Amino acid sequence: MTGIVDAHHHIWRRRDLPWLDGPMQPRIFGPYEAIRRDYPIAEFLADLEGTGVTRSVYVQANWAKDRFEDEVAYVQQAADDTGFPHGIVGFADFLAEDVRPQLDRLTKYRGMRGLRMQLQWHENPQFRFASGPDLARDPKLQRNVAYLADYGWTFDLQVFAGQMEGAAELADSAPKVTFILQHAGMLEDLSAEGWERWRKRMRLLASRPNVVTKLSALGTFIHMNDPAHIAAVVKETIAIFGPTRCLFGSNFPVEKLWTRYADLIAAYRSALKPLGQDVYDAALHDNAVRVYRLN
Repeated sequence: MTGIVDAHHHIWRRRDLPWLDGPMQPRIFGPYEAIRRDYPIAEFLADLEGTGVTRSVYVQANWAKDRFEDEVAYVQQAADDTGFPHGIVGFADFLAEDVRPQLDRLTKYRGMRGLRMQLQWHENPQFRFASGPDLARDPKLQRNVAYLADYGWTFDLQVFAGQMEGAAELADSAPKVTFILQHAGMLEDLSAEGWERWRKRMRLLASRPNVVTKLSALGTFIHMNDPAHIAAVVKETIAIFGPTRCLFGSNFPVEKLWTRYADLIAAYRSALKPLGQDVYDAALHDNAVRVYRLN
């Protein structure tokens, strides 16, 4: 293997992120005082030093919506200065009447590979980001997401298990777009019933050939780096999606709330090693290079 690709991380300046301003609000990942600060590219590179990561993909970090181009410009400048990241997933408002003017503004940034608009909604208000549970079924959003095929860009899809039927309809509505399911489907209910509900809905999404998934952010709901939990989710996800449709992402600096980068990588290495060298190489390198066109 030539090196690990981190297919999901962030860099940021605190002043640009509305969700880091004001009183600390309850969040899906628990108390986050430690990351209410700048997390620049230099710190990210220091965090991954010695871990074998050779390429990375930045995923949008919820700047103010009207500053979506500023976010991509900031990340592109970091890439121009340091060589990292190698791909950028930006934001656009897919509920606009026509998203293409926003997309057109982003075409000049050479790192652009895709877009994310978070659609996750949950009965627990702390887990919500979208305004409702069924945005994936919105005809306007479906039409706008389908335009991504004309740009050669992907859509990073973030939903809970309870929303995956709608997400499958979204994938069907844009068959020429590659959808990248975030965080292995955001398994938040670890009861036997929760696991089974997640498996069933993950199989539904995996039946769509234009959907792949990230092995990322698996500490989100347990607020720790648990190698056994990571191994369980990784094994099940790869069994459902297959070894060519799963890719690793660190979700740093969010996971930095409870772990070091080296320890996180070690947990994923341990989870993947028993599955064989081909699976190991695919999940940690090859799939991300292909899906995000990092060659």
